[in-house]
Amino acid sequence: MNPNQLTDQLVLFLDVLETGSFSAASRRHPLTPSAVARRIDNLENAVASQLFIRSTHAVRATPAGLAFAERARRIVAELRLARAEAVSLSSAPEGLIRIDAPAAFGRRHLAPVIADFLMLYPGLDVQLHLIDSFVDMQGQNLGKVDLVLRAGQLADTRLVATSLASIVRVACASPDYLWRRGVPTDPSQLSEHDGLDWDGLAPLFAWRFEQDGQMQLHRPARVRMSANNAEALVSGALAGLGIAHLPTWLASEYLLRGELLPLFCDSGLPKPENAGIYALRLEQQPNSRSRLLLEYLKTRFSPVPPWDLLLQTHLQRH
Repeated sequence: MNPNQLTDQLVLFLDVLETGSFSAASRRHPLTPSAVARRIDNLENAVASQLFIRSTHAVRATPAGLAFAERARRIVAELRLARAEAVSLSSAPEGLIRIDAPAAFGRRHLAPVIADFLMLYPGLDVQLHLIDSFVDMQGQNLGKVDLVLRAGQLADTRLVATSLASIVRVACASPDYLWRRGVPTDPSQLSEHDGLDWDGLAPLFAWRFEQDGQMQLHRPARVRMSANNAEALVSGALAGLGIAHLPTWLASEYLLRGELLPLFCDSGLPKPENAGIYALRLEQQPNSRSRLLLEYLKTRFSPVPPWDLLLQTHLQRH
């Protein structure tokens, strides 16, 4: 098995682990659910251990599968990084990469990773624009941006998307609010609480929770503050105004410090949404500079984002 095949096999294994089903994992690959199941069978035979327990409703990792996952994540990251470094040594890339990204994600996660990337490739430069408005890649901005990062559902099918990270959303509130109003133990109890909500176009999966195998909508009864900006909702939650339903890439630092407390996470983090964080471009084939950056971003953000790994570990310890 060559390094690319090994990477693909391990990524498929991690996708099954993350999504909890062969069907959900198959949607991330050009494979049928039965083909995913066969590949997992082959992997289990290769490592001589059962990695998953199958049932009609879900696929759960065995203790051996969880242990294997930790090594698989490190192997995937190392293989991708080795491939990116090999490209760098063979081509000595030079030039400018222009990127547009959401301000909140860019400040927290993208800018530090790009700084590491530029240290590896001294011949490359990056022009990073952190804004919340969408760049019109079909209009006047055509040719001015190489990559556009976006989080959530993709609406413009004219653009070529590269998946960088999954999105997990968690209901959370400040300790002060939960002390005053009580801790809801089920999403249906949100109707007894205050909340912070989106003003205008809400994310597709906001306030949707998986119950009995289906996604169900549960909202707080009273909205104390609404905003069209996720960071504003974080501020309201930290102030104790109510419960917010936030992506972990945004809320992880506050959850890890205990400034916000996660709700409905007794079994760990919820499953990722059928959406993610993507790098968008016009060209079918990115230029060599953008391709190198895309590989590096995938190395740092997938198959499981680092902020979710930290949160999952935090939940297991508490």
